Amino acid sequence: MKDKIKHEHDIGYKEILSHKKTFLEFLRSFVKKEWVKLIEEDNLILIDKEFILKDFKQEEADVVYKVNIDGKDIIFYVLLELQSKVDYRMPIRLLMYMTEIWREELNNTEDKVKKRKDYRLPAIVPIVLYNGKNKWTAVRNFKEVLNGYELFEENIIDFRYMLFDVNRMKEEELLEIANLVSSIFLLDQDVAIEEILKRLKLIGRILGKKGTKEQIQVFNRWIINIFKNRFDEKIGEHIYKALEETNHMEVEKMISNLGRKIEEEFKLREEKGIQKGMKKGQIQERRGIAKNLLLMGIDIPTIIKATGLTNDDIKKIKSEMN
Repeated sequence: MKDKIKHEHDIGYKEILSHKKTFLEFLRSFVKKEWVKLIEEDNLILIDKEFILKDFKQEEADVVYKVNIDGKDIIFYVLLELQSKVDYRMPIRLLMYMTEIWREELNNTEDKVKKRKDYRLPAIVPIVLYNGKNKWTAVRNFKEVLNGYELFEENIIDFRYMLFDVNRMKEEELLEIANLVSSIFLLDQDVAIEEILKRLKLIGRILGKKGTKEQIQVFNRWIINIFKNRFDEKIGEHIYKALEETNHMEVEKMISNLGRKIEEEFKLREEKGIQKGMKKGQIQERRGIAKNLLLMGIDIPTIIKATGLTNDDIKKIKSEMN
């Protein structure tokens, strides 16, 4: 089940970030660098290739973009680390993936071009998107995984990857950004059901005003595939059916209906829990009366009439008393 949820998360986030407009919104909203302003949506090229190394094949999910900025080719490599545990090998994994990208670039470049003095490999900007419950504690600089790196300063290889830790992002900042990616981060955080219901209402208004038709379709698919897994299997299936029924509605109405369905399901469960508790209390009370009547020497048929318990129940109580 955990593997299935992780796989669906991989696919869900991959689809979202494979949408060029949304990827650019992600960069502009969360990367506070001047170079982000130089990127044009029309210049972004999604590279439809996964750089999977056999050592990490079961863990890998990535999104790769190429963009030309001021005549220079730049590659954004986004690794989706959608699991609860922190992988301390992250800098090593990233270096391996980056090396594969450069290898691919060299293989697809003519020899006469590679031999020119002005030939340059594309710069790669490594990005890690992490949604685990535990705080990210792996080192951010590659050199820190090397023994004795302090001795050699600039003479050893180094890079620093960008990290976006979804569960450590502040709610108020995500609400202020108010776009598709920040809305998904809000829903993907590990919060109580009451908080999810509150956020759903806010997100419905955000996407109703700011989301394009295509982005809303992407959001709907994400929420159908991912959001149902926030709950146990029974509730998840109930919510999944509700999502499918409302998938073609306007986003505000769809999210409003989803919130209502979740609320109804949890109220029903709470009522059933209360009823179950009351029933259990009544049984305990009857058992107590039966025990007292047995101590008084009352016969079993009379006790059955007085308590509504079965003959087997009375015999069990009697054996417990001996």
